[in-house]
Amino acid sequence: MLAGTLALLGFLCLLSIAVGSRQIPLDQVVRALTGPHDTATATIVWDVRVPRTVLGVLAGAALGLGGAVMQALTRNPLADPGLLGVSAGAAFALMLAVGLGGMTSLYGYVWFAFAGALVASVAVYVLGGLGRGGQTPVKLALAGIAVTFLLESVTRGVSLIDPQVLNRYRFWSAGSLAGQNTALIVQVLPFLAVGAVLALSIAPALNNIALGDDVATSLGRRLRLIRLQGAVAVVLLTGAAVAVAGPIVFIGLVVPHAVRAISGPDQRWLLPLTAVLAPCLLLGADIAARVVVRPQELDVGIVAAFIGVPVFIALVRRRRLAEL
Repeated sequence: MLAGTLALLGFLCLLSIAVGSRQIPLDQVVRALTGPHDTATATIVWDVRVPRTVLGVLAGAALGLGGAVMQALTRNPLADPGLLGVSAGAAFALMLAVGLGGMTSLYGYVWFAFAGALVASVAVYVLGGLGRGGQTPVKLALAGIAVTFLLESVTRGVSLIDPQVLNRYRFWSAGSLAGQNTALIVQVLPFLAVGAVLALSIAPALNNIALGDDVATSLGRRLRLIRLQGAVAVVLLTGAAVAVAGPIVFIGLVVPHAVRAISGPDQRWLLPLTAVLAPCLLLGADIAARVVVRPQELDVGIVAAFIGVPVFIALVRRRRLAEL
């Protein structure tokens, strides 16, 4: 199964490189990737299409893993970095750093993204536990939506201070894979790698947590340490992805549910498959975004929302929304 998903991802990567304002046949894509770089086609492939595709793979894997870990830790089927305010918190802190602080280096402002993601997730967790009955999936989702709208409103207000910041925010806020260079991707790669390793390393423990805290404790799991590792993984994955691609939502919600329907609830399979299938969904959405309004293109976050909203509605409308 994993081999099949990797083959699908490879095909979508080639398709992502081929599709754009200038169509490039797949055989020319392969020649540009394997041959000399002194042709116009090779320049387009290596300078524009390959960085965009690599960013789609990394951001998709990060958001998918972040959503899967959040769903497993909270046993909440509606958990998603974009839905529970984590992405909005990272975006808000980034706008403060860039718009008011004037930071331009990723190593300078990415730490603000991590801090914003952490603070927003704690706020949603606290708000979702208020009132009768404590935390429920729907209450957490509603708290996440409220925090997201609040932070997005303040972020837009901050962006109005500087027209240059506003133009950048308008392009970035909907979620986009375009316009990033290889150097920025290389800079963000260590954060994504550490987050992915942390997420995959706690997969067996997440299986035990699914049986209940008491059972997991009796099996020798240190729940506080596991939850801390999971939280750090989500913050690193989400903060880094938002820093380079913007707050793309619903990828972390849709893909883990799709993988769970195929492979079952075993986190040792679910997390790796999610890390492969989430980039497939994001690249597919990005390819669709380039062709539906040709010769213009949509932001990939808009297409991802069109895919994710029906899934979210279907989950909320279940008569009995059981915990994972």
